[in-house]
Amino acid sequence: MSAPTTKKPTVSEREARQVAEAAREQHWRKPSFAKELFLGRFRLDLIHPHPLPADEDVRRGEEFLTRLREFCETRIDSALIEREARIPDEVIAGLKEIGALGMKIDPRYGGLGLTQVYYNRALALAGSANPAVGALLSAHQSIGVPQPLKIFGTQEQKDAFLPRCARTDISAFLLTEPDVGSDPARLATTAVRDGDDYVLDGVKLWTTNGVVADLLVVMARVPRSDDGKDGKGGITAFVVEADSEGITVENRNAFMGLRGLENGVTRFHQVRVPAANRIGPEGAGLKIALTTLNTGRLSLPAMCVGAGKWCLKIAREWSGVREQWGKPVALHEAVGSKISFIAATTFALEAVVDLSSQMADEDRNDIRIEAALAKLYGSEMGCLMADELVQIRGGRGFETAESLRARGERAVPAEQMLRDLRINRIFEGSTEIMHLLIAREAVDAHLSVAGDLIDPGKSLQDKARAGANAGVFYARWLPKLVAGPGQLPTSYGDFKHGIDLSPHLRYVERHARKLARSTFYAMSRWQGRMETKQGFLGRIVDIGAELFAMSAACVRAERLRREGEHGREAYQLADAFCRQARIRVDELFTRLWSNTDDLDRKVVKGVLGGSYEWLEQGIVDPSGEGPWIADATPGPSARENVRRPLK
Repeated sequence: MSAPTTKKPTVSEREARQVAEAAREQHWRKPSFAKELFLGRFRLDLIHPHPLPADEDVRRGEEFLTRLREFCETRIDSALIEREARIPDEVIAGLKEIGALGMKIDPRYGGLGLTQVYYNRALALAGSANPAVGALLSAHQSIGVPQPLKIFGTQEQKDAFLPRCARTDISAFLLTEPDVGSDPARLATTAVRDGDDYVLDGVKLWTTNGVVADLLVVMARVPRSDDGKDGKGGITAFVVEADSEGITVENRNAFMGLRGLENGVTRFHQVRVPAANRIGPEGAGLKIALTTLNTGRLSLPAMCVGAGKWCLKIAREWSGVREQWGKPVALHEAVGSKISFIAATTFALEAVVDLSSQMADEDRNDIRIEAALAKLYGSEMGCLMADELVQIRGGRGFETAESLRARGERAVPAEQMLRDLRINRIFEGSTEIMHLLIAREAVDAHLSVAGDLIDPGKSLQDKARAGANAGVFYARWLPKLVAGPGQLPTSYGDFKHGIDLSPHLRYVERHARKLARSTFYAMSRWQGRMETKQGFLGRIVDIGAELFAMSAACVRAERLRREGEHGREAYQLADAFCRQARIRVDELFTRLWSNTDDLDRKVVKGVLGGSYEWLEQGIVDPSGEGPWIADATPGPSARENVRRPLK
């Protein structure tokens, strides 16, 4: 067996991009509403009429939600979790008893077999009781052992691990390292083949559920064998028993929010893992992780939906009783606009999550972009809604629930909600990384036909071939961006029932074409430098997110109208949301070309070069001394194991 390397992988920017590119799904085998939207094609037929769940799925899902609601109301004390920074063992035991660990696991393995729609609704419910509880359940099932095994596991692996995950065992996902985040090409944890085992060495950071987990999904780099006989190597996924010899949970991390989160630092030293526990072939780890996240990312916006509903409830109740200058504060326009934003955005976000989830259940569309947009949009809007609630509550919004209770007022944890939601802009891909990930998928059609033209590594022959292919593609595509149904005043007339939503859908159609034209112009202008224009790409994605949310809101409103459930009110909320979103879209289009991106780059160079150090004078820095990134050199642990098994 080879000794573990202590040298961190050194990779160039180009090599890092190649690793990420190799891990993404290369082909589009199914239609995608969001992909078509970025190409300027408003395919309303892909989402309307709104897809519906099967009756049996509804029955099974509603039955579980009833049990879960009773559990949340009677067994979860959110204030206690916040105060003690820990979910009580008996709460986790109770979640196991009602089957909450196995919501997404097939009944043949002891799970509940809920659809994505009802799984997300359950997370929204549990997360409203306490966000740390929702995070525990989500990390276990959305990215932990059950999901990758469901898609990539062997039958033997499913038989061995899924029954445990469904009822007794908590799982965690370990990818991030102290010096490796969204750039997995530099992954340093190794897994060296030794007979029928692999031997793992390395350190993992921010291992959600890692402190209490029984099973781990670990991403590690398998060295390529010299003779090529043992395997091709590369980043590989393993199921690892958390109590294996050589595993040490060295720290339970503490955060500004989600105080009950069992998140830690985990060290592996000569940890033996059977080769039978490898998920998929060597080198498939990143592809497995990204595929798992295609639907796993929907869990975070689902919990943001729950947060939005709670923010709306508190805003309504508080703003109706708090009077200022002779009338409830809700009737003052400055406050009322915030309440309208929370209500309309909650409606739209629920529309996005439900629509994406139902499409995932039906498996008729490729939802990789939809899920990523839901995560991006939900995490950003969730924070904004919580921030607006704190503002509506005023000083009471900044005051802790414990302090409010101590002086005799209702213990509303508004500031806690804001702190708890903030991590969602970082979890499972930060907003900045999501912008780049979605932008890459959004321009995939362009890169497929013209990528070689802007690739400096390609030969003249390759560029000539790409030029010919691009000419054919753009000769057919560009003329279609000139005109469309959005310019006809009668288009989408079936969305007019008292309140008229058809102008909003016409707006989406027109601006989808404008978005595609803007993207094409930018690619023509910047060519190979396009990937460095992250500000521009982020705005392109944000426009797409708003257009997707507008579409989902209108489709949901029409569904509710047809079903006779609050149809008029749904139309009103959809109308309000679309009007608010259109203002944001118009501003984003302006900022595509009128911005400070070039100046910002100059200022950043000045900051890093020390030109503005004089601006930092007149303060003291309480952070003290110490390394910016902790040492993660492989080797035995010198710290106490703080793992806390719950069995």
